[in-house]
Amino acid sequence: MTNVKIREMAIYHPKNKVGNDFYIEHFKKTQGVDLTNFLVNICGRNTRYIIENKEENSVTMAIEASKRVLKKANMHAEELDMIIFASQVPEFSFPTNAVVLHHAIGAGRKTGILDLNANCSGMTTGLDQASRYLSSNPSMEKVLLVGSDASSLIMDPTDTITYPNFGDVAVALILEKTEEENIGLIDSMYFTESADFDKVTFPKNGLSKNLHNGKIDYVQWLPFPGDVSIPHATNLITELVERNGLTLAEVNAYCLSQFSISNMNKLRDNLGLKEQQMIYVGDTFGYTGTTSPLLALYQGVEDGKIKRGDTVLFWTVGIGYQLIAVLFRY
Repeated sequence: MTNVKIREMAIYHPKNKVGNDFYIEHFKKTQGVDLTNFLVNICGRNTRYIIENKEENSVTMAIEASKRVLKKANMHAEELDMIIFASQVPEFSFPTNAVVLHHAIGAGRKTGILDLNANCSGMTTGLDQASRYLSSNPSMEKVLLVGSDASSLIMDPTDTITYPNFGDVAVALILEKTEEENIGLIDSMYFTESADFDKVTFPKNGLSKNLHNGKIDYVQWLPFPGDVSIPHATNLITELVERNGLTLAEVNAYCLSQFSISNMNKLRDNLGLKEQQMIYVGDTFGYTGTTSPLLALYQGVEDGKIKRGDTVLFWTVGIGYQLIAVLFRY
């Protein structure tokens, strides 16, 4: 039986490492509020990596992560059958960011390219879709899946939720066909509730209005319940695991959205999971948007918490909102 495995993974982030103290002092001076409890106990933040120059962006970070993963996999870019680039902070609308990446790494003329944006669900959706496409296309063998968000570039320095919460990271995976058994995609599920589509927007009032006004604003983040998706996520994860003949306890690792440690703890309690099943990296990297669950996978493997053959559950939420859960055997 043909399956699709994650052959190799690599990441890239800027050198600039910023601790909580910077943001705490920033908001004390500008707004007279103390974000210590919010950042530490609700978000679960400690440090994050932030772009501090005019050269780096989502594409440049993706290029570096891609070069690293190709080197680790001992592969040439010409071997790739497709490049999928996931971002909610794309550097370009024209051309595709994937074609810029294709050129930078020297991929071949028969390599397909695709940009994908499902907001924070993007790279996890890409893992699901790329795995299914590889499995169904007999002429394709290898896909480069890259997620990259330079979120700090579009966050409002006056916004207490977004500005101190996000970090800039790119994650790159090589997916390839294999005849190995008990590996790769098991199943996936989606849940979409679009009533809150207008709560978080960028450009703030849409591209056309911003162009007419002659400027692009920061992300608009209107108030909405931060844990609104947790009951749906609990049901989604439970149904996905059980319909594949597993129990929640049998899943070795849960790589969930790193947006908030408090939300992760709520999910853990709802599902009756053990703390060692949860992979949390938001204290080190901040919230990295589209890469969030796959960054957790990368770090879990690096730390020895996730091993080959382990069953991993990915879950995250894109604004609007769309939930995705993917069951995968690493």
